[in-house]
Amino acid sequence: MGSSKKDSKANKLTSLPGVGAASAKKLVDAKLDTISKVAAAGTTKLVKAGLQAALAKKIAAAAKKVDKASSATKKAASSTKTAVKKAPAKAKAAAKKAPAKAKATATKAKSAAKKAPAKAKAAATKAKSVAAKAAGKAKDLASKPKAERTNKDVATKGGRIGPSKSTPISKMAWFKKARK
Repeated sequence: MGSSKKDSKANKLTSLPGVGAASAKKLVDAKLDTISKVAAAGTTKLVKAGLQAALAKKIAAAAKKVDKASSATKKAASSTKTAVKKAPAKAKAAAKKAPAKAKATATKAKSAAKKAPAKAKAAATKAKSVAAKAAGKAKDLASKPKAERTNKDVATKGGRIGPSKSTPISKMAWFKKARK
């Protein structure tokens, strides 16, 4: 009964490149009976188990590669299994939350609809006051005789159009264009 167990473990180890029946028996006798144990053991322990250095190095590298691949596969399978288990619960929770979310959205829309007339009224009031100010300024300007009106009333810079007297010629737009 014990020898058949050793044989099955040895058969698993022979799947590694460079491991034959004799090498597998040596590894099992050294209690390195799984690929992950061989990968974790390293070259020195494999040499102590009775393998030659070059072969031990080759087997250790192969075992690490296989162990890494199998652990990645196990990890992916585990995460998939977890996701499959959680999916119904997530769907159920989302279904529970949907009416509450819809209600909250409807409430927000309702409050926004209530606020809209007030905002429109405020905007209209502001526009009315701006228009009244503009009309008042126009009336004042129209009521002044032409002689009293200054260039400042026409919204120019101190009665001058263009740059001030202190602006150097090099800063004037026509001069900059001429230089190009």
